[in-house]
Amino acid sequence: MISLAADFGGTRIKLGVVRDATVMAQSVIAAESGRHLTERLEAVAAGLEKLCEQAGIAPAECDGVGFSYPSIIDRRNARILDHFGKFGDASAIDLRGWAEQRLHLPLAIDNDARMALIGEWRYGAGRGSDNCAIITLGTGIGVSAVIEGQVLRGVHGQAGILGGHTTLRTEGGTCVCGNVGCAELLASTSVIDRLAREHPLFAGSALAKRETIDYAQIFHCASAGDECALSLRNRSLETWAALAVNLIHVFDPELIIFGGGLMGSADEIISFVRDYISRHAHTPWGQVKVAASELGDRAALLACEWLVHEDVEKVN
Repeated sequence: MISLAADFGGTRIKLGVVRDATVMAQSVIAAESGRHLTERLEAVAAGLEKLCEQAGIAPAECDGVGFSYPSIIDRRNARILDHFGKFGDASAIDLRGWAEQRLHLPLAIDNDARMALIGEWRYGAGRGSDNCAIITLGTGIGVSAVIEGQVLRGVHGQAGILGGHTTLRTEGGTCVCGNVGCAELLASTSVIDRLAREHPLFAGSALAKRETIDYAQIFHCASAGDECALSLRNRSLETWAALAVNLIHVFDPELIIFGGGLMGSADEIISFVRDYISRHAHTPWGQVKVAASELGDRAALLACEWLVHEDVEKVN
């Protein structure tokens, strides 16, 4: 089986050609998520066609195209239901019609965190576990779960995926989702620059010398003893760990996988979360395992092939 794959993120769109659980070719283009999705789909199609050429196959040889997308998805009708501040026109697009017209292929689509989990569950850190959850740390915070070997989706497609919008501080600010005090609003790439500049110790911090602030700088400066960076790092770690405990209490997983763009600091994150879970999660049956993603950017791309195959099987 050969599938085309596109993993839409807040800052990047990862593209790939996948054959029998192997990424044959992949590339990255800018998301430009402040623009309309209709303006980026042509770049996606062109990028996929170029990858096919690199892999030595024709698009017509593919079984379908899979999209991993950061929103609530009506998978049956291949429709995006919300935009969360990205690609504002997305819900108006007939993606299945676009794929058939532009690529002459059937399209399958699901939420990006769910796709990351499917990839890890089938081919990566979650192999052998039919009860697992994922937390992806990046522009936002994505969550998904597999329970007793079934991908959790729900009647409206949003079951399990809104964990990043779990309220962790009732006095917190208002999130883009409309909720208050969300985990994503407290500790994600989209907010860390602002949170750093608002911190009372910022003026005397090495972070103040940076034009823009990201988590790589936060962790680096924290390791050097910078008090502002230490405070920001510790609050973020506590936010992610508290979210993990919430997922354990809600989904009863044997394993929680951490993935996403912040996993350059995986050792610190995993170590902190394991310790926090051991102290705070109510699991009288034993300990929940915590692991880092094994597949990174390839997880959702590999899941696209699985999703296309699942949809083809249902049609046939």
